[in-house]
Amino acid sequence: MIMPNIKPISDLRNYTDVLHDVTIGSPVFLTKNGRGRYAIMDMQDYEKTMAALKLMNELSRGRRSGEEKGWLSAEEVKSHFRS
Repeated sequence: MIMPNIKPISDLRNYTDVLHDVTIGSPVFLTKNGRGRYAIMDMQDYEKTMAALKLMNELSRGRRSGEEKGWLSAEEVKSHFRS
């Protein structure tokens, strides 16, 4: 298991060193007054996170719709896509 990269926010004075430590799958966590405050992550990780969040929201929305309006049978779904 990889240890999280945690730095005090004061390290941003040398921000190039902090940014150098940010890689795909390895964000840098910044602390302020000894407590976690910020996370700096690679743009690819950010985009994956946003895509996963959007997917989870859509799945949740679909589940709520199914519970409120009823579920479609497999045949109903197939006939919808045949049209």
